[in-house]
Amino acid sequence: MASENIQPLSSLQPVTGEPAGEDLDPARKDYLEGRKLYSQGDYAQAAQAFHNALRGFEEQGDEQGVANAADRLGDACLAREEYAMAIANYRRAFAVCEKEDDSFSQLSLNKKMAAAYRKLGDHEKALELLFDMLEHYRLTNNPKGAVEILVSIAETYAEQGDRARAADAYRSVASIHARFKHSRQAAEFNQRAEALEREA
Repeated sequence: MASENIQPLSSLQPVTGEPAGEDLDPARKDYLEGRKLYSQGDYAQAAQAFHNALRGFEEQGDEQGVANAADRLGDACLAREEYAMAIANYRRAFAVCEKEDDSFSQLSLNKKMAAAYRKLGDHEKALELLFDMLEHYRLTNNPKGAVEILVSIAETYAEQGDRARAADAYRSVASIHARFKHSRQAAEFNQRAEALEREA
């Protein structure tokens, strides 16, 4: 199955046998440094490195580099709880992916943007993205993805205080599990739906 993350730039990784480091241009160096800092939990320095990489890729006219750097900069902003900035960067990456007709990367970015919108309390925008993703999973016949998104939809409705719709979403998850004979999971999600209805 294809990865749902933006594809890493093949040009960012040195070819086997090729010396790393000195031969990389500054944008690629900044990008790789940002990845290292991010993995170490230094989100502020990672954000700075990704920002520098983004500017370098812009100057080079490297759209794939721009998409990757903007995506990673969005991740660093999300980790720093700078949700509006994260969304702005994800949108930038999304625009490139849309031009390239890269639906899997668009899906990954939509998930991140939906999470950021939920953190901002903008449930309507989050739900709009979540329903777009649900439609993608329906069209690609991906029940696992549909379940994941329906759970997020239920949680978003619950955060909004709309327990009835949250319960409906959980019942949809239960019915998918029941269709695949996952009786334990189906029962668990039906119980979640019932608990929400009791609270309503």
